[in-house]
Amino acid sequence: MPATERLYYLDSHLIEFEARVVAQSERVSGWSAVSLDRTAFYPTGGGQPSDTGTLNDTRVVECIDDQESVWHVLQGRGPEVGSIVKGRVDWSRRLDHMQQHTGQHILSQAFVTLFNAPTHSFRVLDQSCEIDVELSNPTAALIEKAVELANNVIWEDRGITISNVTSEEAAELPLRKDPVRQGELRVIEIEGFDLTPCGGTHAYRTGEVGMIAVRTWERAKGLTRIEWVAGCRALADYRRANQTARTVAAHFSSGRDDVPQLVEKMLDENRELQRRVRSLEEITAKVEADELLGEQPAVGGRKTVARVFENRDADSLRRLALALIAQPKTVALLGSRDKDSARLIFARSEDETSDMNQLMREACVMLEGRGGGKPDLAQGGGRNIDKLDEAIRQAADGLGDES
Repeated sequence: MPATERLYYLDSHLIEFEARVVAQSERVSGWSAVSLDRTAFYPTGGGQPSDTGTLNDTRVVECIDDQESVWHVLQGRGPEVGSIVKGRVDWSRRLDHMQQHTGQHILSQAFVTLFNAPTHSFRVLDQSCEIDVELSNPTAALIEKAVELANNVIWEDRGITISNVTSEEAAELPLRKDPVRQGELRVIEIEGFDLTPCGGTHAYRTGEVGMIAVRTWERAKGLTRIEWVAGCRALADYRRANQTARTVAAHFSSGRDDVPQLVEKMLDENRELQRRVRSLEEITAKVEADELLGEQPAVGGRKTVARVFENRDADSLRRLALALIAQPKTVALLGSRDKDSARLIFARSEDETSDMNQLMREACVMLEGRGGGKPDLAQGGGRNIDKLDEAIRQAADGLGDES
């Protein structure tokens, strides 16, 4: 089968073309795939997703690079081998990918220029892009400095040229990264800034990229992973972020730019309220513990509080258990039903010898869950809430056997 002539190599803005079908294959889904003698459709590769569009009136949903050939996956039956088809590339998707890919060249070179930090990988995601950069000590200031340089290059509207060179010629060029294959190479040059081998689709001039903005960054696998957007994605990201900021500001009845200060104030107040609530809950737990112990007769010198509550969270159960075992010769066997699950906490005072961890494991088997801890305090739970009362009784009976 003859190799596919790749028209996007020559003109990334070409979106309409005619070609001859040279091969066809059927897909399991009932769709088909065709190979053409020439195509403007870019296949998935180099971190860039494939183009989509149409061949005649049939939707092209994906393009696959099969070394020499490009296969166009069609949503339906494809045209016959030997027929002439008219292809149309989805321009909005092509423009988006051009902006992201060209933006990656610019941003990656900015990190090399400023910090000698090469890019190890590049990915175009659904709404953003990622690069993994060899930047050992990243800070917001360093990353923003690289973004500022990249945007200056974009706004200077520098020219972008494409040339084909031999391996020998490439060896003499100051390429940003080493080529991944031998033979003739396609080299992308951003005027006075970047020179790198690449088979992707790129803008005519840097100004087409619009702008670059970083969303987040983190350390990942010894590298710095940067999530960013360019062009139309940057505008869409700003709109989402602006809408979020305005919505939050409306809750405060304030201006958008006042939100950070107001949120920090609210968080400080919330932390103080949480501290007060914890203090009150501890007082309440002590009062409740005294009431429960007052209702419970001592058996063999020991008081056992075995109780099941409704919709009581783990922290509340723990506070009550600790308040109970602050008294001598006391065991707390507490449970709670919370929606579709049961939770348990077993605890004993220091002068008791029963193994709460062992009792917890046995109870969790009955609840079809798991749990554990130490001999003096254990926690657990399970999904069989119908067995919760029986599990508490079983634990109490276990205490009786040990006394």
